[in-house]
Amino acid sequence: MQMSGKIKFVISLLIITVIPVSSVYAYNPVNSSSTNYKVNQVLFGFGGTNPGNPAKSTNFTASQVALGETGIGNYTSSNYQAYAGFTTNEDPFIEFVVTSSNLNLGVLTTGTTATANSTFYVRAWNSSGYIVQTDSTPPTNGTHTMATNTTPTSSTVGTEQFGMNLVANTLPTTFGANPSQTTSYAYGAAYGNYTTTNKYAYNNGDTIANSTKNTSSTLYTISYIFNIGGSTPGGSYVFNQNIVATGYY
Repeated sequence: MQMSGKIKFVISLLIITVIPVSSVYAYNPVNSSSTNYKVNQVLFGFGGTNPGNPAKSTNFTASQVALGETGIGNYTSSNYQAYAGFTTNEDPFIEFVVTSSNLNLGVLTTGTTATANSTFYVRAWNSSGYIVQTDSTPPTNGTHTMATNTTPTSSTVGTEQFGMNLVANTLPTTFGANPSQTTSYAYGAAYGNYTTTNKYAYNNGDTIANSTKNTSSTLYTISYIFNIGGSTPGGSYVFNQNIVATGYY
């Protein structure tokens, strides 16, 4: 039997932020102090002036001048992280946006593989990294749930099969994309079962992407495949995918 219904994607957004006490390290650059001193702001630069010794001429006065930043951005090793720059934001946050969320695949047949893409991006500032998980059952039609690839598997036409990955693919067609870093200090990556080109998997609760340190934005593309078999029940199939981003601070 050919499936005569439709599969429709609705990707909904859920963000969870977790702050394990054992992983919290804090430094406030605007209030460095001890019993003997207090510094409201700290700057390492090439030079400058202060209100008591302004830079001026007959046409202007600059009461405070700072000359140059010796370094900007995020610096890390296995033992530390540093955030340098005059305008560095010290407030930790996680940002997660689904940039394409509603997909309608139309009618599927046993002779073809249906494919689709959806995109989202994540950034986690002043963090120790994040994970992204999928938290949804596979596509369903009434009481029937589509069969899934629990491990990375090639697409097979004529066999009921649902899976996805987060990389660029060339089979069953050219679609998808590798994670894209928006800046030089973005470090997000596909994870686990979802990292292999032309192989697709799906397990509810899997981690699908992560970063192991503070990161700017990474754009992810989810690539989905759908195959049906002769015994796949006809009807309308719906996949409501919740994607959960968890930041660590």
